[in-house]
Amino acid sequence: MTTTRKTPRSPLAGTPSLLRAINDRAALELLLANGPLSRTQIGSLTGLSKPTASQLLARLEAVGLVVPVGTTAGGPGPNAQLYQVNPAAGHVAGVDVTSTAVRVAVADITGTTLAEHRVSTKGWPAAETVARVAETVAETVRRAELAPGCLREVVIGIGGAPDPVTGKLRYASHLPGWHSPRLVEELEAALGAPVSIENDVNLAAVAEQAGGAAAGCEDFVLLWAEEGIGAAIVIAGRLHRGFTGGAGEVGYMPVPDAPVSLGSRRKVSGGFQDLAGEPAVLALARRHGLRGTDAAQVVAGALGTAGGEAFLTELAERLAVGLAVIASVVDPELVVLSGGTPTAGGERLRELVQEALGRMSIPRPEVRLSAVPGSPVLTGALQRALASTRDVLFSTH
Repeated sequence: MTTTRKTPRSPLAGTPSLLRAINDRAALELLLANGPLSRTQIGSLTGLSKPTASQLLARLEAVGLVVPVGTTAGGPGPNAQLYQVNPAAGHVAGVDVTSTAVRVAVADITGTTLAEHRVSTKGWPAAETVARVAETVAETVRRAELAPGCLREVVIGIGGAPDPVTGKLRYASHLPGWHSPRLVEELEAALGAPVSIENDVNLAAVAEQAGGAAAGCEDFVLLWAEEGIGAAIVIAGRLHRGFTGGAGEVGYMPVPDAPVSLGSRRKVSGGFQDLAGEPAVLALARRHGLRGTDAAQVVAGALGTAGGEAFLTELAERLAVGLAVIASVVDPELVVLSGGTPTAGGERLRELVQEALGRMSIPRPEVRLSAVPGSPVLTGALQRALASTRDVLFSTH
């Protein structure tokens, strides 16, 4: 059975131009959520009369925001014209930056991904970072069979925290080439589009909230565990970034059984990172007789093997130690486990983390695994770019 989402808005009193803008936006949101709709369906879902719905569609078609896409069939009476949001009305890019690679995806305004491209950053001179990123984005645009200069927004996810005042990237000593005080301006000049830089774990949370494990949840924490440890905090439906943009940099957080971080400027030293980051996971695995070259590999290999359950139990307890501290401060409804380590551990690791957290913390939030396929960071970057672009396109036509 297919359920059609109704618009959260209904026609309101106001000036004619304001009413048109409200109704146009409502219709566009309906088309995005439900796919092709007829004039009658749009009128029914918005509460607009048939003549008003017809005028609305004519107006949106004239400015290129909707296009006709066939007709209904099989019902009584003549077939009705169907309309959808015009995919060519705008395009965006999302970029996922790690210490080893840059991955780019390009999508149209409906959210359909048109192309993805990944390049290794091994050997990239720091001074050429902006130019190399621009080349990678341009190649992805070419693979999407789009014209140069078509992008309306580029959102970059990166393992650091942009300072909201200075714009300088903090907590990112592992990413040479990303520390210019004019980084955003340089990227915008090279890419020919507005650029936003966001913490990568925050973008993973955006993806989970939009259509993943945290869909419908307004207070949750996402814990990312891979090479490093990080968190995203969502309160009342909004990302909490903190005064300097560093909220969620829990790798530095003091926890029991780990050295206290002394604020090293070069790298994470001590704290939660030393308890549950990849080097700590590999060392723990060796203690249990397990071998592997990265955390995800040893965690996946531990499932169903001798010594594996004890290893997973201790790993879960380490993750729960940090989560208990976070939960005691922000009291989330939900914790989402994301990144290579929890994904590799699957449902068994999730169960063990839930059990351990229940023993350590008075707030006992539900623990879920990430439900976003592929790269949550890249997905979140696209979603953030789409939201911004739709706000502009749907409000200023």
